[in-house]
Amino acid sequence: MPSSADDHDLPRADARWDAGDLGCGELVLELRFRLLELPPGGIIAVTAHDPAAPVDLPAWCGLCGHALLHARHPDYFIQRKRN
Repeated sequence: MPSSADDHDLPRADARWDAGDLGCGELVLELRFRLLELPPGGIIAVTAHDPAAPVDLPAWCGLCGHALLHARHPDYFIQRKRN
């Protein structure tokens, strides 16, 4: 992820994943598996270049109960639900 003046405000990530251009279905399916590898409350930093990611990732997080901590396309920080 490129550095910027506000990088110090970003959450600490337990894992990172560059999803490239994966579309919604593949993106969220793979993201689900990657989140399951983290402990409850763990944070993954995702880079997703799919143009629909700004809509798809927040909606998916809301449906699944995960917290979207930061979103600035193409970078997303997602916290696995705690239960």
